[in-house]
Amino acid sequence: MTTTVPPEKYVSRLAVEPVNERRVLTSEWLKLTTLRSSWITMALGIGALAFLGGVIGFFTNQQWDRLRPARQAAFDAVGASLGGVRFAELAIGVLGVLFVTGEYGTGMIRSSLTAVPRRFPVLWAKALVFGLVTLVLSEIAAFIGFFIGQAALGTHGVALSSDGALRAVVGTGLYLTVVAVIGVALGFIIRSTAGGIAALVGILLVLPGVMLILPQTWQDNIGPYLPSTAGAALYDLHPEAGSLDPWTGFAVFCLYAVAGLIAAAFVLHRRDA
Repeated sequence: MTTTVPPEKYVSRLAVEPVNERRVLTSEWLKLTTLRSSWITMALGIGALAFLGGVIGFFTNQQWDRLRPARQAAFDAVGASLGGVRFAELAIGVLGVLFVTGEYGTGMIRSSLTAVPRRFPVLWAKALVFGLVTLVLSEIAAFIGFFIGQAALGTHGVALSSDGALRAVVGTGLYLTVVAVIGVALGFIIRSTAGGIAALVGILLVLPGVMLILPQTWQDNIGPYLPSTAGAALYDLHPEAGSLDPWTGFAVFCLYAVAGLIAAAFVLHRRDA
C-alpha cells in the first residue's frame, strides 16, 4: 500500500538565491580559474613578457661591441626589456576568445544564459574578470621583465626613472588589458574559436603589415589609427613619424574595445544561444 504525498507537502532543500552581479562575477571567475588550459595559456604569455626581455638583453650585451655605431645610438633599452609584449599579446588575445567560445563549443553557454536571462551581465562579467586578471598579471610581468632586461643589459641598461620608462612599463600592462577585452568581444561576436582567433590575429598583427604595401598617403593617414599601432604608442618610446601621442593613441585603442563590446552586446541580445 502506498501513500501519495500532496504536492504542497514537498519542500525543496536547495536555497534558491536571486542572480546578482556579484554572483555572476564569481561564476565567471570560477570558469576562468578552474580550467588548466587557461592558466597554461596565460602563463606562456606572461612568462614571455617577464623573461624574454632578459634573453634579449643578455645577447645584446654580449654582442654590443659588434653592433654598428648607428645601431648602438638607436638602441632602445626599454623596448628590448619589453620584447615579449607581442607574444603576450597573442596569448592573451587568444585566451580571451577561448574564454567565450569554449562555452559555445560545449553548449555550456545555454546554462549560463538560462541562469542569467538578461544576458548582458554575462558579457560584462567575462570582460571585467578577464580584464582585471590580465591587468594585474601583465603589470607584474612588465615590471619583472623591465628589471631583468636592464640587469641583463649591464652598463647599457637604463633606470626606471629614465625618460618615458615608467610610462612604457605601465603602458604595456594597460595595452594587454585592452587586448584581453577585445578578445572577449570577438568571442561573443563570432562564436567560433577558429574564426575569433583569425579575426584577432588579422586585426592586431596582419593589418599593420598590409598597410605597408598600400600607398604612402594611406600609411600616413590611416596607419596611426590601426588598433595595435594606436595602442602601441603608449609603450613605444621610439615611434615612427606621424604616430599618435601616447595617451591619444591609447584612447583610440580603447575606443576599438568599447566598439567591440557594443557589437558583442548587440549580437548577444539578437541571437539565440
